[in-house]
Amino acid sequence: MTQVLNVNGHSLPADIQPHKSLSDVLRDELGLLGVKVSCGEGECGSCTVLMDGEPVTSCLVLGSQAVGREITTIEGIGTRDNLDPVQEAFIEEQGFQCGFCTPGFIIAAKKFLEENPSPTPDEAATAMSGNICRCGAHPYIVNAVMNAADKIKVRKNG
Repeated sequence: MTQVLNVNGHSLPADIQPHKSLSDVLRDELGLLGVKVSCGEGECGSCTVLMDGEPVTSCLVLGSQAVGREITTIEGIGTRDNLDPVQEAFIEEQGFQCGFCTPGFIIAAKKFLEENPSPTPDEAATAMSGNICRCGAHPYIVNAVMNAADKIKVRKNG
């Protein structure tokens, strides 16, 4: 059944089958391939998106549950020519290896920094613990979160 999803500031029609997860709808129907599905059980965080500003594992949300909600994926965070500070920091700190988990980490980090703009490294590590990097880039990811916090402060004050 075709319904409209609000994704990254756009109203997009999508064929939403009752059994399809939000991650499947975003990837298969809307072509938003930045949403990665790794475990399919809500444990790894690779499929994290924002729904009404809150992080959710989109593999556990039915597509129909997202109708009427505001969804933000990694594609809605920044552009190639205007990266979000969190994206810039992940690149600068090499907060990735294979990159599969990176979109979920960036979404989680962005929300975390909205709530805690001046974290300690321990707080950043704890905040990122809901996402899994199988390559072992967690120390670089924490560095990226700390770098992003500094970048956001500079942009707000500068």
